[in-house]
Amino acid sequence: MCLMPLFVVAQDKLPSVSPSALFVTPDGEESTELTEAVDAPLQARFFAGSADVGDYVARYEWKIWEEGKTDEVLVHRFDEDIEYTFVRSGSFCVQLYATFVCGNDTITYPAEGEDNPIRVSISESKLEFPNAFSPNGDGYNDVLRAKDGYQSIVSFEAAVFNRWGTKIYSWTDLAGGWDGKWHGKYVKNGVYFLVVNAKGADGKKYNLRKTISVLTGYKQENGGGSQTDE
Repeated sequence: MCLMPLFVVAQDKLPSVSPSALFVTPDGEESTELTEAVDAPLQARFFAGSADVGDYVARYEWKIWEEGKTDEVLVHRFDEDIEYTFVRSGSFCVQLYATFVCGNDTITYPAEGEDNPIRVSISESKLEFPNAFSPNGDGYNDVLRAKDGYQSIVSFEAAVFNRWGTKIYSWTDLAGGWDGKWHGKYVKNGVYFLVVNAKGADGKKYNLRKTISVLTGYKQENGGGSQTDE
């Protein structure tokens, strides 16, 4: 036990912290540092990285706020390590405050006026779908799915209907899609209806209602294409 401040003087090293982070993007990639805006939802773990605590009593305090809005704290926790999922677009600051006390001796981090937060930037949302696809097995545009480049979508559901209003297929995985089959067989060429309900990290709502052309006879050749009758 820490009984006297004199014991602190005899301690080889004083307590310290080294805050760090581990980020997991929606596609499962892990990173310890972000150099640019990333998609939401972004899972994050923040570590105090304390060392040489010895007989000191440690107190940890984490705060997360949107940059420029220090009076609107999103997270205020007192664990040594915390987890948080970013689901809003914008730039955020994650700051650790640590206090170590032994007798009359107190060590604080960071020093007054020296906040050095971990910064996290979440991109604005984007979601688009094509007007047609060709489920013919040629490896090109075989599946109806969101166009490449979608980002920061935090909720998603989609469904395809035929002209009589019968639901043919639905999915909730943003990376998924419809392969053009119904009851195990490819549907006939024609026009179908796509309904998408999604929400972006920036609060934008995507309520898409559009027609989709199924073109099983479309072949991709040398970067171009040709239409054949079947």
